[in-house]
Amino acid sequence: MKLTAKAIKLGDNINTDFIISGRYKFSITDITELAKHIMEDIDPAFPAKILSGKSVIVAGSNFGMGSSREQAPLVIKAAGITAVLAKSFARIFYRNAFNIGLPLIELDTDKISEGDELEIDFNRGLVKNLSKNIEFTISPLPEFMQKLLQEGGVINYYKKYGELKV
Repeated sequence: MKLTAKAIKLGDNINTDFIISGRYKFSITDITELAKHIMEDIDPAFPAKILSGKSVIVAGSNFGMGSSREQAPLVIKAAGITAVLAKSFARIFYRNAFNIGLPLIELDTDKISEGDELEIDFNRGLVKNLSKNIEFTISPLPEFMQKLLQEGGVINYYKKYGELKV
């Protein structure tokens, strides 16, 4: 699995309420509509930066901290973000993201800037910053996790194969 996208840069400790404000928790139930409000409390212009299917979030440490609400990774995916790269992720966010088919990559993001074009190769465990001609080695995703992502998450995988084969 391979993708190319532009970086949208964020900092450390991006919590689930920054990703999607809790004030929308009960008033908006359509995930596509909810995605229009992604990151609005920290950057009202954030949705305008997203090139659907061609953008990744690049963040610092502890991305996705806070509640265990599945809306956070769902909103990221529904907004057209193809992956999130960060120094570290909150454990529950990490699990929720893979469950819905949103790829997460842990790496040192200090040498990635806003707007950098990145190429991510999950099979080879490689992230290339094409804008700066820098390569980062990452742990390749296990084949099963890649299959989960390709199917769009654990529910779609289960619907297709009838069981989880690890």
